[in-house]
Amino acid sequence: MQGEPVERYPEVPPETLRGEVRRITVIGEDVLHRRCRDVAEEEFGTPGLSRLIDDMFATMWVAEGVGLAANQIGVDLRAFVWDCFDEDGVRHVGHILNPVLDDLPAAARRLVDTAEGCLSVPGPRTDLARPDAAVVRGRDLVGRPLVVEGSGYFARCLQHESDHLAGGLYVDRLAAGERRAVLRDMEERKADVFARREVRTGELAALPRPA
Repeated sequence: MQGEPVERYPEVPPETLRGEVRRITVIGEDVLHRRCRDVAEEEFGTPGLSRLIDDMFATMWVAEGVGLAANQIGVDLRAFVWDCFDEDGVRHVGHILNPVLDDLPAAARRLVDTAEGCLSVPGPRTDLARPDAAVVRGRDLVGRPLVVEGSGYFARCLQHESDHLAGGLYVDRLAAGERRAVLRDMEERKADVFARREVRTGELAALPRPA
């Protein structure tokens, strides 16, 4: 169950095996550059919302990501998923809806420069300073309150995906020259990235489905 530690977890999450791979949006598409809408009360606990989360996991796996926001598959909804390790080697797998990122006091965090990339900016990675701790509050698929705390790289993931739902990308936090360099690099590398995703899509399709 989400939020509870377990001794082991499948390398390929069951959500991934249930889901269908969707196209990942690319920087410049409108849905990536505006705030997403909240999940409405009547949407919690519905099959459609469950399918969305499963599809996000499948798409994230194919793209070899550690997090994915709903608008990265073209869905205007405040939701994101993750499958990410922290700096202690602990794996975190889950989802959150209508997340709100806490504004942590300065004493509770420190800035760390680490390479960051984005599935919607396919290819490049560049150093970006972010706080090394994060707390996100939201709800799970059936509407139960959820608090997710992260440190190190997992904290970076939570902040990165929260940015997406507000209509921002990590490149928006870069200086103008750095941003242009990243986008030039993306143009040179994106074809290889897309080809790799096609291969992974075939690999996922060949895996046995859950009973």
